[in-house]
Amino acid sequence: MRKSSYLGDKGLVIAGLAGVIACAWAYLVPASLDMYGRMDGAAAWMMEGTWDARYLLLIFLMWAAMMVAMMLPSALPTILIFHRAVRNDPQVRSPARRMLAFAAGYIVAWSGFSVGATLSQWGLAEAALLSPMMVSASPWLGGAILIVAGVYQWTPLKYACLRHCRSPLGFLAEHWRPGMPGALQLGLRHGLYCVGCCWALMLLLFVGGVMSLLWIGGITAFVLVEKLAPHGVQGGRLSGLALVLAGTWVLTSA
Repeated sequence: MRKSSYLGDKGLVIAGLAGVIACAWAYLVPASLDMYGRMDGAAAWMMEGTWDARYLLLIFLMWAAMMVAMMLPSALPTILIFHRAVRNDPQVRSPARRMLAFAAGYIVAWSGFSVGATLSQWGLAEAALLSPMMVSASPWLGGAILIVAGVYQWTPLKYACLRHCRSPLGFLAEHWRPGMPGALQLGLRHGLYCVGCCWALMLLLFVGGVMSLLWIGGITAFVLVEKLAPHGVQGGRLSGLALVLAGTWVLTSA
């Protein structure tokens, strides 16, 4: 009976998380297609270009939805292991609520990154370094971002953060906190490690297009491989070298 209850609870957890991810993609896909199409639908507001409070809020929401779509899938193993841990604790009355608190903390961390990305986009647009299509208008900017992202792939900080993302059990054992506040704090901490791991990769969106479905999908796939695949660490190092070479080529061709 307990096993059946656990499987049902787990199914609801997975369905809820999948629903959140699906909603984020359901926004991104039409908006991206419209932006590179007629621009009279979901992406029409992006062409306004007047950086008032309303536009800033919409850009932030765009980034936040993008981070949920791109990053929450890679956090699912950790979230599900956390759910199993609290589900097996007889003192926990609502494992699903703890899991939601953990997921909320994770999303808060990436929402903080979204604030920084929004302000960066504002600054680049005001400096005429970003086109109305939200892509780098300067080969110097594009080349510099590629090199920075590539070099970061080799730094100790990158791999310290990646270690926590690739080892859910180790992360939970090392940073465990009890109670609902502890679940929120734990999710926030895990999210911060993921931001530390992937922030430079997200900046690549300024090179290929902030709303380019090809770049969004490509980076999402790469993050999943780097975090979850057996040889993801080695792939990350090779990608770093490729990014540096690409950035150098862009700068020398400018």
